[in-house]
Amino acid sequence: MSIGREIRLSRILKESKMLCIPMDHGITNGPISGIENIHDTIYRCENTGLTCIIVNKGIIKSLPHPPTVGVIAHMSGSTSLGPDPNKKMLMGSVEESLRLGADAVSVHINIGAREESEMLQALGMVSDKCNEWNVPLIAMMYPRGENIKNPHDHNIVAHVARIGAEAGADIVKTVYTGDISSFKQVVRGCPVPIAIAGGPMATTDAEILDMCAGAMEAGAIGVTFGRNIFQHRNPPAILKALSKVIFEGKKPKGLLKELDKSTTN
Repeated sequence: MSIGREIRLSRILKESKMLCIPMDHGITNGPISGIENIHDTIYRCENTGLTCIIVNKGIIKSLPHPPTVGVIAHMSGSTSLGPDPNKKMLMGSVEESLRLGADAVSVHINIGAREESEMLQALGMVSDKCNEWNVPLIAMMYPRGENIKNPHDHNIVAHVARIGAEAGADIVKTVYTGDISSFKQVVRGCPVPIAIAGGPMATTDAEILDMCAGAMEAGAIGVTFGRNIFQHRNPPAILKALSKVIFEGKKPKGLLKELDKSTTN
């Protein structure tokens, strides 16, 4: 590994672990709840154990001042208004991300979608550029599209995660399979670190913390939770709880009472 890549990875990780909020939803879904004022959300969530954020390039450009956490520039997008929401197109470059001061880049690939081959080609091109500039690449690898019947099938998730690693990603973000045993197989089959996505909005705090704890026990390096953090009733409080699970190995059960107290005060 090059020293440049190591330096940049150290800005998005802590102790080789990740607690990340992806906030790239504005292109896909618009100014949804929690990120209407995205700058405010970012600054509110600093100093909570958060290691990095994932945002689109326009958000980096518009930040009033640099955040104290790592910044990952997201480079692909599609909209819920268009005819092919699963087709993620490149909307930036590694060089542009570096000019904006990003520490790493991310791309989103939907495996099983009709447009899979085009997205894989883009992933390969971005990976090559990341190698050229020693920039960490986070590949968001999702089982999503016409050919995916069960997106949480551990065999499918393991295949999807492996694709990201084989294509040159430094970190793979993918879905949690729902249990520790099956997710261990996903981690075992992926030669680069894995962080899990948050998925749909959880109904309880226990659900959020249990998912995080299960993934960590299975061998993940952390979580990249979007709505389950920025749409939470108290984002800093849930971040602090997640931080204790990831970095201190605390059990969710012991954190729930503390979390309830901090969110009702």
